Amino acid sequence: MGKVIEQGTVIGCNEISSGIFDLRISLPQICSLAKCGQFVEVYPDNGVNLLPRPISICEISEESLRLVFQVVGKGTELFSKLKAGDKIRVLGPCGNGYPEIEAEKYILVGGGIGVPPLLETAKKLALKGNISVYLGFRSGSILTDEFKKLTSEVYVATDDGSEGFKVNVVQLMEEKGAFGDVIFACGPKIMLKFLSEYGLKKGIDTYVSMEERMACGIGACVGCVLKIKDGSGFVNKKVCKDGPVFNSKEVIWE
Repeated sequence: MGKVIEQGTVIGCNEISSGIFDLRISLPQICSLAKCGQFVEVYPDNGVNLLPRPISICEISEESLRLVFQVVGKGTELFSKLKAGDKIRVLGPCGNGYPEIEAEKYILVGGGIGVPPLLETAKKLALKGNISVYLGFRSGSILTDEFKKLTSEVYVATDDGSEGFKVNVVQLMEEKGAFGDVIFACGPKIMLKFLSEYGLKKGIDTYVSMEERMACGIGACVGCVLKIKDGSGFVNKKVCKDGPVFNSKEVIWE
């Protein structure tokens, strides 16, 4: 699938939780190509920070992309200060998304800032079959109400018990007896590892979106390699190009 560099116009940028921002950009070219589970590389055009920052796609409309991101450094801090009408360069869509699988029941599992890319996925899958959503956070939550518009089966786990159940998200799935035909997930690597084990135990195909530091977004810098099973050994795959979504059975969890 092709990708383009597009000069987008900021529609708005708002803080929806402490350090987490909701950015909407008019990008009709990229929107026409984007799929659930892909990401874009956003360029901080301040003349100093040259490398783009990868941000997962939260929602796709005909004209605009919604990106929900956390401020973790200078680049994302610059993005948090964007205002309506500002211009911003974006490369995308990048990587592969979640596979199109026909099923009666889908399970979506998100952790922390890995929750936003599942919203567009949930919107598409809700039209095809039943979905249940499991969301894990350290404290509080984001986007929960938007998932609840799509399904009555939304379960929240928080480390501090501030919302939902005071367990981790995979423990919550165990407690609820979560079962379906396929799992789509995004979140911290440790969460995805335990989720992979859950999928194996329950006999559920599990697809995970890996969070690795992706600098170039096109597979040139080799900064986001991941070990993938290959016969009795392994091969190094690039998360930005070969991923970010992989079948969890293929991943070597270290």
